[in-house]
Amino acid sequence: MDGARAIEKLAIDVRDLVKDFRRVNIKGGFTSLKSVLLNPLAAHRHEGPRLLHVLKGLDFQAAQGEMVGLIGRNGSGKSTLLKIMAGIYKATSGQVKISGRLSALIELGAGFHPEFSGRENIFLYGIILGLSKEDIRARFDAIVDFAELADYIDSPVRTYSSGMYVRLGFSVAVNTDPEILLIDEVMAVGDAGFKRKCEAKITEFKKAGKTIVLVSHDLDEVERFCDRVVWLGQGVIQADGPPGEVIRTYRDFIASQDGAAPAQVGSDRWGEGPIRLSGLEVVDRDGQPRSTFRPGEPLAVRIAYSQDQDQPGPGRDLAFGVALTKADGTLVFGTNTHLDGLTIEALPGSGKVELNLERLDLANGLYYLDAAIHTRDGKPFDYWTKASSFTVRSDLEQDGVYYPPHTWTLP
Repeated sequence: MDGARAIEKLAIDVRDLVKDFRRVNIKGGFTSLKSVLLNPLAAHRHEGPRLLHVLKGLDFQAAQGEMVGLIGRNGSGKSTLLKIMAGIYKATSGQVKISGRLSALIELGAGFHPEFSGRENIFLYGIILGLSKEDIRARFDAIVDFAELADYIDSPVRTYSSGMYVRLGFSVAVNTDPEILLIDEVMAVGDAGFKRKCEAKITEFKKAGKTIVLVSHDLDEVERFCDRVVWLGQGVIQADGPPGEVIRTYRDFIASQDGAAPAQVGSDRWGEGPIRLSGLEVVDRDGQPRSTFRPGEPLAVRIAYSQDQDQPGPGRDLAFGVALTKADGTLVFGTNTHLDGLTIEALPGSGKVELNLERLDLANGLYYLDAAIHTRDGKPFDYWTKASSFTVRSDLEQDGVYYPPHTWTLP
């Protein structure tokens, strides 16, 4: 366990957790329940039970007030871990200690009875989460208002859309005053307006010192919100640490599995000049490498280069350039030494060039950096796309790209 978390009080403490599932392969060739019912004895012809080892001696801790993201491919054990922590599944072996009232939104509509109305399901779900009827009555209006379902609250939930399901489930889960909240993917369902409400609620929970564990395939969302990220793969923890660092490692793994080169080693790179890029690093005001920044913080981009001593150097006809793009490819900012009026007379055989951004006035999101060495008229010696990345994360809800310093004057 991490030394810092050993000192802090743990809200979740999972030790040596093992979860196996029994799998039986039927040999009868049945394709329907009717086939089994017509020949029930044949259903016992099988290869014998096999164990699926989903979690393999896993240790996982979350400190009080910490928000932890769980990432990994389908089948890695993320949802199984959450269901064991929520008490839905029983562990094969190991220990799970939960300190505080826990609320879980594990899967769409979990805990709802399809024939009951939204009103009845609020009480049913609330009781499952450990509230009394009096507690639920006191929170009922807030739950309905947050879910925006006042017109449908007395209709059976089987008539609800998937978005209405998740709004009701999320609203009950966050309005039961939990100390620990487990969320599995459900924020991906629903419209953009409700998603922003969910994100604002999570931000509110974080400020209140609640513990949150978030499972999501939306890596930008995980990096924006979480204090720490754990990558699960093949039933064990593959990486555990700062969000940007773990997510970058995971993205590289996914790229390598899919037959693509990792982004930071140049999946798109061209140019055959006598001078080459040998590295790119994003650092903070203290010169320390970082992957997550807050709006308004300074940032520096260090570009390492090396020259081919067997070829003549480019001399004065040389420029270093940097482009900043959003994850969707939108160009945010681009410049080079030539555009900024700088002339490079001579360079050592190898070294570093640094671009300093005095203020990072950007909204929340994932940003990529391209780096280039080229002639002053644009001929590339070495152009490297997505050479590095960083995330801007704020506790405030933000839209767009540009987030300038601003104030309001009210009457």
